[in-house]
Amino acid sequence: MLEIALWKRLSILIVCLAGLAMALPNVFYTRAERHNDAVTAIERGAVMTDEMQAGLEQWPDVLPSSVINLGLDLRGGAHLLAEVQLEDVYASRIDSYWPEVRDTLRNLRDQLGGIRRVGDGPVDELRVRVSNADGLQAAVDAVRGLAQPIVSLSGVGQTDIDVSGAGDIVTLRLSDAERAATDDRTMAQSLEIIRRRVDEAGTREPTIQRQGNDRILIQVPGIGSAQELKELIGTTAKLTFHPVIRQTTDGTERVGGEELLAPSLDDPGIYYILERTPVVTGDDLTDSQPAFDQRGQPAVTFRFNPAGARAFGVYTAENVGALFAVVLDNEVVTAPRINEPIPGGSGQITGNFSVEEANRQAILLRAGALPAGMEFLEERTVGPELGQDSIDAGKIASLVAMAAVVVFMILSYGLFGAFATIALGINVALIFGVLSLIGGTLTLPGIAGIVLTIGMAVDANVLVFERIREELKTARGPARAIALGYERALSAIVDANITTFIVAVILFTLGSGPVRGFAVTLGIGILTSVFTAIFVTRLLIVFWFERRRPKQIEV
Repeated sequence: MLEIALWKRLSILIVCLAGLAMALPNVFYTRAERHNDAVTAIERGAVMTDEMQAGLEQWPDVLPSSVINLGLDLRGGAHLLAEVQLEDVYASRIDSYWPEVRDTLRNLRDQLGGIRRVGDGPVDELRVRVSNADGLQAAVDAVRGLAQPIVSLSGVGQTDIDVSGAGDIVTLRLSDAERAATDDRTMAQSLEIIRRRVDEAGTREPTIQRQGNDRILIQVPGIGSAQELKELIGTTAKLTFHPVIRQTTDGTERVGGEELLAPSLDDPGIYYILERTPVVTGDDLTDSQPAFDQRGQPAVTFRFNPAGARAFGVYTAENVGALFAVVLDNEVVTAPRINEPIPGGSGQITGNFSVEEANRQAILLRAGALPAGMEFLEERTVGPELGQDSIDAGKIASLVAMAAVVVFMILSYGLFGAFATIALGINVALIFGVLSLIGGTLTLPGIAGIVLTIGMAVDANVLVFERIREELKTARGPARAIALGYERALSAIVDANITTFIVAVILFTLGSGPVRGFAVTLGIGILTSVFTAIFVTRLLIVFWFERRRPKQIEV
């Protein structure tokens, strides 16, 4: 008969109410989004600002606040095509070889005489001049002993450096196999760091893909302009710690190959001559957070991993009284004097930071330094107006589809058709609620999936209602006809929707981009449609039947 157990009724109502509650923030999208961005920033350690406080007040904490992520075609955003400057990595790798080469050749000072690095030359070469050219071959053999095997499948049996000598110059260059392996590592690292930076910045569902050997495609919804995205991604945020040789006011002073000239961030007239090879780098950082210094000014704290903490502690213990420069993006943020050893492996960067800058620098340092610079070959901004036009068109299409379905169902099935249209509205709310819950991204093809779902959502009700009509023709009572209608239509409903759901799964698995967006909304729509047709519509009919107790019904 038509009886539904109390626990089943409560379960159906709870699911419907939960879906409506999850979908509610999408009605107030901007307010809920600002609230979420403020909460995310605070959870990641950002210092509270007035803007964050205002965002927290935009939405009640007791209500669900998850919203659907709008894709680039709906929300607008930025599109960039970047070329990674792989030569920068070659130069960094060559610099890292110099301390080992220097120490190795110093052991042969009796044969070589003096040694010094030659600053001129290609970026992927390390050139060292020896005073005694007769010992050149010994120098070449010693440097070749530093070669390491390539750690990659394509570089099996090959070493990372090629060493040659001519006249009084020893030349070390990266081997072809090492360059190829370095390229792959650099691109993979760049992709991951960009993804982490964009996510930390509070944006949603970015598309970040490698294209070719040295290019990266970046699409981020919600960014105001391509320039804004470039400023975020293009900052290397490379943190290094260098011994200070001396200070100067001459920004054009020439320095040797072992030295680095870096301007002061606080005082534009001061320049520091530093040892080129850092004691510790940002690669050894494990955490970085915004904070306030003893004077109440914004600052950035950092903490090293065990290896970095050990190197930092040993150096500060051996160089008490010396200056030690903290360099961020080739600018000296601060150069304090080492008053005592710092064994804890943590510290603080102070400077002319605003609260927002301290938050941003901490984010960049946590994400890590980009291994190489980038040249942006293509940039486009999709305006929010274009996205809003797409949303408006989707709304109109959805409303027209729903209105047509409502008119058809009511004209065809009367009161039962009205019950089906109420369930249809709940079905749409459930789709948005599930998308919000899983953090799904809605694109224009996704809207097409929702419109298609609206058209298909009443198929199950049509099957049930037609079956009820047939049962009424056999002179059965209304209650028995309704019960048999649902029971005998169930197999057809399940079979029809399973086949469509399988297609949606295949589209999601094999497709990409817009195809997957369409598959997600279609798959969710199928599940919610079956639920509303089998359970919600039936519950509405049972409530009506128990209240009216009709002797006969018309379907």
